[in-house]
Amino acid sequence: MILALETSTSRGSIALLDGDRLLLDEVFPCDRSQGSDLYRMLERAKEMAGVFKTIAVGIGPGSYAGVRISIASALGLALASGAELVGLASVAAIETDATEYLAIGDARRDTYYYSRVKDGVCVEAPQLLDAAALAGRLGELPELPVFSTTHLTGFPRAEVALPRAAILARLACAGRGILARGDFEPLYLREPHITQPKSQS
Repeated sequence: MILALETSTSRGSIALLDGDRLLLDEVFPCDRSQGSDLYRMLERAKEMAGVFKTIAVGIGPGSYAGVRISIASALGLALASGAELVGLASVAAIETDATEYLAIGDARRDTYYYSRVKDGVCVEAPQLLDAAALAGRLGELPELPVFSTTHLTGFPRAEVALPRAAILARLACAGRGILARGDFEPLYLREPHITQPKSQS
């Protein structure tokens, strides 16, 4: 039995896979006011499954807070159940019929993330690029579809598409695209930006 969690974007999802049977496939708003939906659905999944063999988590790139929530929840469940914990790139689980595509997104501070995905595996790992470098990279692969989790001004070729936990579950079942096991962190593309408090003078 595989439980999968994906909360790297504004839409969260949870899935429960038993062999080839998808027992649970739910989506929910994933923002500060709706985070409790994840825990409600986790309770439902626990009631349905009893014991999880594997817990798969989308580790980004994406919302730092969202990914941390999934990882923390998965760590707690794994400690309680003894389930194996695996992390996969969220961009490898985008809902599309394309077998190969480019995933891009806003990484803040005038940078973007870029990854190339083929058959559920990041054949080019997520990396940070500025706008010019990203445009150049996309121009080298004009035949591949481009997806982003939000609308990106300046990149009209990119279609909005979101990752889904059910896809993570199937990838984990097949042993494809697993980037981390056990106690892991979100997929960082750079050190977190920390603003120092102003001095009191």
